[in-house]
Amino acid sequence: MRATDHRGFTLVELMIVVIVVGILATVAIPMYQMTAERAKATEAKAALGLVRDSMREYYAEHRTYVDASFSDGVQVTTGGILNIWTNDLAGRYFSAECYTFDGAPTANAFTIECDGGSSTASHGSEVSALVLTINDEGDITQDW
Repeated sequence: MRATDHRGFTLVELMIVVIVVGILATVAIPMYQMTAERAKATEAKAALGLVRDSMREYYAEHRTYVDASFSDGVQVTTGGILNIWTNDLAGRYFSAECYTFDGAPTANAFTIECDGGSSTASHGSEVSALVLTINDEGDITQDW
């Protein structure tokens, strides 16, 4: 009698492959999610940097910062004082409304905050728990 040639994988081999793929997925998925969250935050950091740079330009010309009576991002931008417009701040995850400004010209300091919870952007719900703050020194803090 001839032994038949059996081709294919045994159940044990398939189980080992499934276990290895499961282990790789448990490591890779959280790493991917963290990278995606950092990428979303980059949009807000870029906009905060734009406002900070404009504030520094304004300070260099006038030796004072813009008054904090501008309470939200839209009011800060529509006056054209900083030459930043609503479209400059509107992005995929953060709308212009999520940027708020706090500071007094006499204090020569300011903070600008981006609260993802107040974003009306198309994908704003994906960053609803994200709050980024930048100050006159350029220090950015990020809270999830």
